[in-house]
Amino acid sequence: MYMKEAVVNNQVGLHARPATFFIQKANEFKSSVWIERDDRRVNAKSLLGVLSLGITKGASVTLIADGPDEKEAVDDLAELIAQNFAE
Repeated sequence: MYMKEAVVNNQVGLHARPATFFIQKANEFKSSVWIERDDRRVNAKSLLGVLSLGITKGASVTLIADGPDEKEAVDDLAELIAQNFAE
């Protein structure tokens, strides 16, 4: 299992379009991937799950993966967040 903290800094947080980019990236990996905020953990490959966290600008999240490509999954998702979802 591999974990990393990330801070969401784009204007709208992790809603609609950015969430779609995030989920598409998470689905590229074989590992199970989760995103956690305020002690709530959801499947990072689920749009409904990710949106249910209500992640806004400035929110700190924990990215967690478990599987054969866990480090790559977490690092790539953290990079996507750091780049503000290519906006």
